[in-house]
Amino acid sequence: MNRFLLALLSAFLVVGSCSAFSPTKPHSPTVRRSNLETRHNSLVDTVSSMYRNWGKKATASHILFRPSQFAEADARVKLSEIKAEVGNDPEKFAAAAREWSGCPSSKNGGDLGEFGPGMMVKNFDDVCFNEEVGVVHGPVSTQFGEHLILITKRTITYQYNTAAKRNPPDMVSEQLSQQIP
Repeated sequence: MNRFLLALLSAFLVVGSCSAFSPTKPHSPTVRRSNLETRHNSLVDTVSSMYRNWGKKATASHILFRPSQFAEADARVKLSEIKAEVGNDPEKFAAAAREWSGCPSSKNGGDLGEFGPGMMVKNFDDVCFNEEVGVVHGPVSTQFGEHLILITKRTITYQYNTAAKRNPPDMVSEQLSQQIP
């Protein structure tokens, strides 16, 4: 019996010390682009974005350079050139998206449609809900690659009346829009 326990203990020690059975890398690999942590929004990030941007919707277009298309540094240089060419013109941006973007939305000029807070990855979400409408932003790094983002519209369907410290029904249904002229 003692020999059996000794053999079992030895087997566990050998298997435990064997590099094939012990992980040498973290279980979930981190995608590193521009030394940023660019994982999907965590639950905390998603809830935080939804709280800060409650009642907002954004409509945006983007140009995506996937890691398989360009190295990160090359992608940033090329996107900066495209940004300078395009300016803030939505038509030129759509044409550039059709030509260069690695996203299926390129068929629609990079148009992603309307989305709410927390529906996009963190870096993308931050730009769409905090930066100026009608301006090309970027390059922005995410785990999908490098982006140029054109926010075409942002709507607010809910606004708190700070003067009255209450929410009248007419204010809740009122819709405020910022659009490109």
